[in-house]
Amino acid sequence: MSTINPSPAQLETLLEADQALPVVMINLLRYRAQAEYPQGVAAEPCSGRDAYARYGAVAARTVAQVGGEILWMARADQIVIGPPDEAWDDVVLVRYPSREAFRKMIGLSEYQAAVVHREAGLADTRLIATSPQTGTLGA
Repeated sequence: MSTINPSPAQLETLLEADQALPVVMINLLRYRAQAEYPQGVAAEPCSGRDAYARYGAVAARTVAQVGGEILWMARADQIVIGPPDEAWDDVVLVRYPSREAFRKMIGLSEYQAAVVHREAGLADTRLIATSPQTGTLGA
């Protein structure tokens, strides 16, 4: 099942967690071959990856505006463990100083205007919020 946007319940749960802790969002991205803009949106035809890049340029600015940073972006080469139908094109890690900063960013009008490119470009996505953890692996 393709999922592009969070449900209201998912956003509510995200914002119920400790608001003071930093959060790193893991973005798993699968692009459409051809971007699919809604009727009435004036946009040059392009690939899904290119449409997402239009969104990404704005997202990078708005992430920085709220004190966040893009930590890492990489091509997802291979699913080693997992269902083969969950292959991804790219993985992006974005750090926000708090969940409140993330909420603030998605509410910015500049960000909201760019979401149409994200939706046009993505065939499927996952967004996973992570919290800092003490200890070490296996401890």
